[in-house]
Amino acid sequence: MSFFSYLLLFGSVLLSGLLALRLKNINALWLKVLLAFSGAYLFALCVLHLIPETYSSGSRQIGLFILAGFILQLLLEFFSEGIEHGHIHIHKTHQHTFPFAIIFSLSLHSFLEGMPLGEPGSGQDLQNSLLTGIILHHVPVAIALATMLNASEVKRYITITCILLFAAMAPLGALTSVLLGENKTGFLAQYYPEIMALVIGIFLHISTTILFESTEDHRFNYYRFVAILAGVGAAIAIL
Repeated sequence: MSFFSYLLLFGSVLLSGLLALRLKNINALWLKVLLAFSGAYLFALCVLHLIPETYSSGSRQIGLFILAGFILQLLLEFFSEGIEHGHIHIHKTHQHTFPFAIIFSLSLHSFLEGMPLGEPGSGQDLQNSLLTGIILHHVPVAIALATMLNASEVKRYITITCILLFAAMAPLGALTSVLLGENKTGFLAQYYPEIMALVIGIFLHISTTILFESTEDHRFNYYRFVAILAGVGAAIAIL
């Protein structure tokens, strides 16, 4: 990953969160459409690229680690309260306090999602496509996080700190992955396929939850269907 990619990954999330603090009304419909597009994009990338490449490593435990990643994300959502899907829950009773559980969950989630960006064996086209998908996923999450913290009347400096932490985690995950890939003799480097499988499981949980989320708004169902087709088409385009 280039320095510009790290900057883009960090800056897009940070600016989105800060912008959400300045705006009074966030269009929930278009946020969900953007989430649907990114969810379909990430799901298609897993099926078309990440899963085949990870299984090609020859490790027999890949399937188990994919399941472990899926379950890990399920556990993380007990603490994040579904912000990864754009859900916003207001907590007036916890105002002015640092939301440790939510930020820890989101930070670990973001860190692990950034790790595939440092995969040494992937091509530049796949890197760019995956970077785009993660940004498209993290931007609405950052907006939801900022909106939730602002509506919960959390102090402004705490809100900005939370956004900064969330924005920094994916680049840190990518950098960690690069270091593991370069240091072939490192203890963790030999388990790189298993780490990737764990991330794939997280991607699959997030994307499928977004895609199969139910709603009574038929207009949104139509928009979501179009967004899903567009996301899948964008992932197929890089084949």
